[in-house]
Amino acid sequence: MAAAFRYPKQTLLQALRSTVYPGVGGLGSTCCSCPLGAKRYLLTDNIVKLKEFQHKKVAIAHNLPGTKENYLRKLEEKLTQNKLILKGELRTLLHLCESRDDVELIKKVIYRYHAENRNITLGEYKFGPLFMRLCYELDDEESAAELIKDQHLRGFFSDSTSFNILMDMLFIKGKYKSALEVLIEMKNQDVKFSKDTYVLAFAICYKLNQVEKAISIFSQIMKPESIICTNLNIMIHIQSNMLKTLIEILKDATDGTLSKFVKKHEFSEEVLAKLREKVKDVPTLLARFDELYEKLHTNGQVTTYTLDALLCHTPKDRKSHVVLLNKRTVSRRTFQPLSQSLWAE
Repeated sequence: MAAAFRYPKQTLLQALRSTVYPGVGGLGSTCCSCPLGAKRYLLTDNIVKLKEFQHKKVAIAHNLPGTKENYLRKLEEKLTQNKLILKGELRTLLHLCESRDDVELIKKVIYRYHAENRNITLGEYKFGPLFMRLCYELDDEESAAELIKDQHLRGFFSDSTSFNILMDMLFIKGKYKSALEVLIEMKNQDVKFSKDTYVLAFAICYKLNQVEKAISIFSQIMKPESIICTNLNIMIHIQSNMLKTLIEILKDATDGTLSKFVKKHEFSEEVLAKLREKVKDVPTLLARFDELYEKLHTNGQVTTYTLDALLCHTPKDRKSHVVLLNKRTVSRRTFQPLSQSLWAE
């Protein structure tokens, strides 16, 4: 099915547009009409790690010597007196923040900390994702975008996770142009794209009707056997009136000789309905379609989700049960073992 990417761009555009709900602008439905709920999430919980962040906040607040107010006041005094901001102090501050007013202090501390440490390789700990999770929790994408674009903080957000979380925030709120600006900023800062970045980039371009970009991105991130790729390929064939080829695709998908370890293709009920509408005036093809349709249902290869919904659902975490032997466990600077809390972003 990988050959689908060689179809004319206009054909793919028509295929994408046919997934749109009637009367809705752009290439997809608004977030509030998404069949999977009021909000769309393109990142897994394993990337956003919001619950993990919130649990850590509770633990740090509980173990804090003295009150939060005293801690914040001492940090403000250090800023005024131009004293050195320590890594642990910034980490604790990020976990103590509970309001947008607190974020203003965090901004000042981040600027000071980065100015003091911009020339030091901070391989042991990344503050960027932590700040983004805080903004995610506080529903404060403005502060997140402000800092990540600030040239004075170049290098502070050196990881793809920070940019991905912010783009996800903006995508959820339907701020697709702002999300695209963040993507461009990520590229300008030479931050390496992850697979999650490509998924976000495709979704953003999809919503902004930037088809040429979407095609390019889609071809890089989607495996031919993925459910989105499978159904988009069907839509392309429908638009191209390649009806006999479509029947062959469905026939191959119901092939009973395949190993049980081979993942079977899944088809959207909505997409299959469009195909049936296309072949209804060709009796031989209609009969063959109905036969294959029944087999797909029997095999559990039909989903009720629309193509638009499949694009915007929350993907499942892919947690490995194998020990990651190549994970660095020693500090580059001190050559001492890293605590487990410092390994993750």
